[in-house]
Amino acid sequence: MDLARLKQALRHLSPARYARALAEIKWDIARIRERQHKGMDVDAQIFTAAVMAADGRYAHPLSLTRHHAKVYSQHGEDGMLAEIFRRVGLPARPFFVEIGVENGQECNTRFLLEQGWSGVWIDGATADVEDARCIFAESVETGRLKIVHGMVTAENINAILDQSGVPDNVSFLSLDIDQNTSHVWRAMRCNTQVACVEYNASLPACLDVEVTYDPVAIWDGTNWFGASLKTLERIGTEKEMSLVGCDFSGANAFFVASERAAGKFREPFTAEAHYEIPKYTMAGPSGHPASQRARQWKSSSWPRDPN
Repeated sequence: MDLARLKQALRHLSPARYARALAEIKWDIARIRERQHKGMDVDAQIFTAAVMAADGRYAHPLSLTRHHAKVYSQHGEDGMLAEIFRRVGLPARPFFVEIGVENGQECNTRFLLEQGWSGVWIDGATADVEDARCIFAESVETGRLKIVHGMVTAENINAILDQSGVPDNVSFLSLDIDQNTSHVWRAMRCNTQVACVEYNASLPACLDVEVTYDPVAIWDGTNWFGASLKTLERIGTEKEMSLVGCDFSGANAFFVASERAAGKFREPFTAEAHYEIPKYTMAGPSGHPASQRARQWKSSSWPRDPN
């Protein structure tokens, strides 16, 4: 039944009920069209990803992307991090820093925290920080987790890290602050063994470009944010870190200290070799829902760094 015939069928209703029913039908039609468009987007993304993977890079024995798995992370970072540390090992007391954690329920380091890691969470939203302190109160009280409220900039990031007690050597850094991610990462002085940094997959992998720096700017929801993967590759090289892979959704890039990366990950360590197109709509829920309460996982499988 088309909309004109539907209008005629509803003429027996009172004017108020007619207007309400018609509005609800239009809303339903809009949602159906939206789902159709999203379905077409996903189909196109799957096709493009299949074409890009035809070179066999996902099947490569040292590929990192194929190890994605979601426990609490948004894009399968939990699985990729587990594989990275399986390959490179851990220090005796692993320590993380995550910047842009919201309330901690969906982030890249919650699973690490619940396996015994220690670290610092930093976020600029007051309500999220208060929620995180409540949800993860036990970890905060035992001293394994410090939750810091602050809007980080290239100018204040090192002072915030110092005031938060972050050591000079960090086992893992997760950085996702949308607009100024590349500028803040470039400014950070701490030595990092592994890093997960958001990149802008709308930008071609071969171009070294980033948004102009504005310390008070926030993401406006468009593709005007952050930096290309090539820019992050260059910043990583300056920090003696190698680009070893990206998550399948095209949201984050993974870096490992160059002295530990050689021979353990798929080379070359370039943006062109590891770039993933943006497939954000394919990163929907999978498996059972994540626990809304802080948990502890018994784990004895982490390999240790022999050095």
